[in-house]
Amino acid sequence: MSFFDDGEETATRPAARAPRAPQTPRPRRPQHADGTRAADQHTVVVRRRAAAGVGVALLILIVLLVNGCLKSQKTQALKEYNRSVGQISGESDQKVARPLFSELTGASAKSTVEVEQQLNQLHLEAQQQQARAKGLSVPSEMEAPQRNLLLALDLRAEGVAKIASLVRTALGGHAKQASTLIAGDMESFLASDVIYSQRITPLIEQTLQASGIEGVSAAGSRFLPNLGWLEASTVQSRIAGQSASAAQSGPLAPGTHGSALIGVSVGENTLASEPTLNHISGGPNPTFTATVEDAGENTETNVKVDVTVTAQGKQLKATRSINSMQAGSKVNVDIPVENVPAGTAKIEVYVEPVPGETDLENNKGTYLAIFAS
Repeated sequence: MSFFDDGEETATRPAARAPRAPQTPRPRRPQHADGTRAADQHTVVVRRRAAAGVGVALLILIVLLVNGCLKSQKTQALKEYNRSVGQISGESDQKVARPLFSELTGASAKSTVEVEQQLNQLHLEAQQQQARAKGLSVPSEMEAPQRNLLLALDLRAEGVAKIASLVRTALGGHAKQASTLIAGDMESFLASDVIYSQRITPLIEQTLQASGIEGVSAAGSRFLPNLGWLEASTVQSRIAGQSASAAQSGPLAPGTHGSALIGVSVGENTLASEPTLNHISGGPNPTFTATVEDAGENTETNVKVDVTVTAQGKQLKATRSINSMQAGSKVNVDIPVENVPAGTAKIEVYVEPVPGETDLENNKGTYLAIFAS
């Protein structure tokens, strides 16, 4: 036995390896063609654009909702301001102006102390209306009418205070001097009415219309009942119950005294009281015919009838007198007014009180008209 043979016989042979289990091959990802990859990218872009479109639509919807809420709040604020102004102006007319002139008319037949106290109370009421107006929540669009509202109410409160301070003098034997001052103070009321009709009501209505608010109007206000209160002699007559001339000529005849305005016409056109709009033709120099009745039990003389035409910021006045009127009779008096401009105008006709007359409610008439050129 050779040396190498022994080695081969004595060496331990390794055990035979176990056969491997068959392995399942991993699935291979399909290789997309270029067209398929482009289609996937297009789908992503489309989805992104759709999402962006939805986002923009939601944003627009939110903006519209917010704007709608803001517009609704603005509309409500404007309406509320208009309502508050109308309420204050209405109370100014009803709770201050009406009792003021009622108290002044025939004041000589009342207690001086009571008249003075009543006017002081009216002044306090006017001041309270001022304070309420200052405390209003004012939308920015209403700042201009608000300034004018405060000015008008200030003029009214100031006028009431001045007149209240003169009542004792007017009823204490110095009627003529006090009446002149009172007539001057009445101009404050006229100024407040002009401000209201020209710078409050129109501006409020313009703002409401500009904001798209339809069917809502601004309330007007008129404090001075008629222009007769601007004349010192008329003020004296109304407060004292008789004219200055009558006071100097002696006692009145027994029985009632008074006159009444029955109607007004221009040519064949009988005027209807406001708010009716009358149409007047015939040129710039119309003649107004006033029908006046002696409503008392005595013959009245020198009964004056005033006509005031307010048009385009101007006041045109004319006066004519009735020489004599029998008790219960009716008399026509012609009153020409010159240079009346074409367009819309306000006409005020007033029968001045006769000595001893205290009821003045039927002495006046107010008419609206359009004068044709």
